[in-house]
Amino acid sequence: MHKVVTVDLEKDILAENRRIAEENKDHLEEHGIVAFDFLGAIGSGKTLIIERLVDILKKKGKRAAAIAGDVSGDDDYQRFVAHGIPATNVNTGKECHLDAHLIDHALEDLPLDDLDYLFIENVGNLVCPVDFPLGSHKRVVVISVTEGDDMVRKHPAIFAFSDVIIINKIDLAQVMEVDPKILERDARRTNPGATVIMMDARHGKGMDELVKALGL
Repeated sequence: MHKVVTVDLEKDILAENRRIAEENKDHLEEHGIVAFDFLGAIGSGKTLIIERLVDILKKKGKRAAAIAGDVSGDDDYQRFVAHGIPATNVNTGKECHLDAHLIDHALEDLPLDDLDYLFIENVGNLVCPVDFPLGSHKRVVVISVTEGDDMVRKHPAIFAFSDVIIINKIDLAQVMEVDPKILERDARRTNPGATVIMMDARHGKGMDELVKALGL
């Protein structure tokens, strides 16, 4: 009986999160904002990629903001603020993911009437965020060759439910003795409908493909 109660409770939590996520999406669309949820492990390059996208959008006269999600600390938030965009920091404590309710409150701290795009940097984790949509228009998962060539096979769900898959730091592939083509192969097998981008974000390689994939 205990197992049934646990399963029912989990279903209720996930259903409520999906409901709030839809409300978040509607709220953003009312303000003409397109949102992207960036997923990936710590050190995969999520923050730098967002910074690069912000620079591209600035040149196009577009306005962006960011929500930085971390278990604790505000390092990424400080980077976004230093980059000259509105940002808010969300610490989850012991939780390993952002959820739609947290995003709902974070939106209250942003100048929505003055924005065109919103980047949500999720907690550095490849498991927990999968079941918790936030209300974004697209999900982007970032992995790097420094994590090994078996990452997709070890964490298939997050790749299966993402719109764009970035394989970052390919400039380090030879040093790490990792074949990026293995990651690309696994990504395409896991999610044939996703856009897979080989990237060296630090040196700008792959950014044009990402801009196109996100419709920026």
